[in-house]
Amino acid sequence: MERVYTVRFHRIKRTPRTKRTVKAVRYLRRFIGKHMKSERVRIAEELNLALWKRGIQKPPAKLRVKAEKQDDGSVLVTLAES
Repeated sequence: MERVYTVRFHRIKRTPRTKRTVKAVRYLRRFIGKHMKSERVRIAEELNLALWKRGIQKPPAKLRVKAEKQDDGSVLVTLAES
């Protein structure tokens, strides 16, 4: 199963500046786990680099991601092609 989502990180603005990208990674895992019905969510290296590109204080406002459910029930999340 494969799906494409646009994940908005609008709730991250309320957290302290020095924890925003860490919180964005946690929010992404929770969002994908909820929508794909899986507890095991793996984030690809390219997506992780896109989240951390501007540092810990300024994560992106939104990202378009592709979630692909594997045979063992885990989900691999990558950047979606534009």
